[in-house]
Amino acid sequence: MSAPVPAPSPSPAPSPGGLSDWVELTKPGITGLICLVAVGGFLLADPSHVAVLPLLLVVGTGALASAGSAMLNHYLERGRDRRMHRTRERPLAADRIGSGAGVPLVGGALVAIGVGAAAVVLNPLTGLSILLGALTYVVVYTVWLKPRSSWNIVIGGFAGSAPALAGGAAATGHWSAGILALALLVFLWTPPHFWSLALLLRDDYARAGLPMLPRMDDVRYSGRVVVLSAALLVPAAVLVGAVGLVAWPAALALVGLGLAFTAVAAPLGWRAERASARRAFLFSGPYLLGVVAVLAANVALVHAGVAVGL
Repeated sequence: MSAPVPAPSPSPAPSPGGLSDWVELTKPGITGLICLVAVGGFLLADPSHVAVLPLLLVVGTGALASAGSAMLNHYLERGRDRRMHRTRERPLAADRIGSGAGVPLVGGALVAIGVGAAAVVLNPLTGLSILLGALTYVVVYTVWLKPRSSWNIVIGGFAGSAPALAGGAAATGHWSAGILALALLVFLWTPPHFWSLALLLRDDYARAGLPMLPRMDDVRYSGRVVVLSAALLVPAAVLVGAVGLVAWPAALALVGLGLAFTAVAAPLGWRAERASARRAFLFSGPYLLGVVAVLAANVALVHAGVAVGL
């Protein structure tokens, strides 16, 4: 008599995902940068008077909306993420969070709470600023432009500018010329930041069919565009110093940061090697951190009576 054939083991139930997977869905690095930009906008709007509670509120509500937007981005891109080496181990792409059906619900709720709370406890313009950032990131960038156009990150870059607008609105209730100039600077920062990453991972993006470079078929051209876009940060810094409430040493420091970013990116202008792209990408985050640090130092300079303007 033959031995009985064992019954097949039942398939494991879909996992709800661990805490680390849910945290990863919020893109903590990007959310941290969003909060830093909001802080920069708040400090620049009125450096003579920094109220702690509104600052904490705009950071908290902005973080909620950013985390929710990141979850929606993860959900919408889960199919494309599976085709890229860089992203295929993300929680939804790797099926570590069951079907992921609850992710858009949680993400949408976080965006709604962040926007609504900002509008109620701060002012409607702050809520509107956060809402515009979320809509740009989720709808304009992720759904519409990213799979279709190499302009995706240029137009989608407004999502990174919106926190500066939110910070300024939270501090003063309006968008000043200096806040608009800072939003422009962050808008111009986004292309060299992401295009240098796209140069580094161009084969991965090509495999996924995503047009993430100015020209996917011309690496040298794309490298030159990265250098040019980094160089635009210099006149943007001059504009912030000219129209914002910025003491002259801080204004010069902002210009110096733009020159440094341009210098780091410059080798891509004649040879778009991955090592050069990596250096430009790795410098882009500290550059933005440096801008916020300068705006924090500007508060002390203004209080000390240092002259404002270049």
